[in-house]
Amino acid sequence: MKLGAVIITMGDRPDELRALLDSVIAQEGDRIEVVVVGNGAPVGSVPAGVRTVELPENLGIPGGRNVGIEAFGPSGADVDALLFLDDDGLLPGRDTAELCRQAFAADPRLGIITFRITDPDTGATQRRHVPRLRAADPTRSSRVTTFLGGANAVRTRVLAEAGPLPEQFFYAHEETDLAWRALDAGWMIDYRADLVLHHPTTAPSRHAVHHRMVARNRVWLARRNLPAPLVPLYLGVWLLLTLVRRPSLPALKAWFGGFREGWATPCGPRRPMKWRTVWRLTRLGRPPVI
Repeated sequence: MKLGAVIITMGDRPDELRALLDSVIAQEGDRIEVVVVGNGAPVGSVPAGVRTVELPENLGIPGGRNVGIEAFGPSGADVDALLFLDDDGLLPGRDTAELCRQAFAADPRLGIITFRITDPDTGATQRRHVPRLRAADPTRSSRVTTFLGGANAVRTRVLAEAGPLPEQFFYAHEETDLAWRALDAGWMIDYRADLVLHHPTTAPSRHAVHHRMVARNRVWLARRNLPAPLVPLYLGVWLLLTLVRRPSLPALKAWFGGFREGWATPCGPRRPMKWRTVWRLTRLGRPPVI
């Protein structure tokens, strides 16, 4: 199985990027072809053999990753699977790529593998980085219904069948949009606790646009993918959860602004999932109402 890797960067973490690239190059097994996308910024120095694409403007996380995918041919067809890695992450194990190859080879319906993210200093995994409701034990592997954007491997046939990441999302929930479409096409997603990406502990709210885009994209996610009766139920649950968490007043204003924007602006093509996919999500422990 031939693997590629897509890494997007804003050019502001050259040391971390170099360490990540070294960890990818050091992987056991066949060589992984790597493409680094400068998302509106120069990439800088990279090891020999690493390809670079420099974009004149920041296309956001999904837009930048889609450019990286197409660098491997239409829907990444030049390779069998792609690793997507954050530029400030690092693969501490040299067998991560080989374990991905083995997992995909053993299960022909496995479409996406999501890794466990740990802090390099403490070894801790943030609860939000375990893509299931029962997240108390991050060391337990399981089938899941979504994946982590900067720590995963995706079979390129998934991208060919389910389509690329939704570029208009720019930031937040683009992984769940692809995950739902992949599940609807019959693919499965595994959370593998033994496949680790080191990444410093951060808060998603460090991004100034976090609250607005999280809310806007949540509405777009529902409008694009859910059967009509589930759209108000899903968004109503998330509205209540947001209020229960008692965000600050500025954060709440930004959230409601994004929520309104999600209803008032185009969300892209609507392809509601089949009801049997709703049942599959429910059996996997996360019905699409939360």
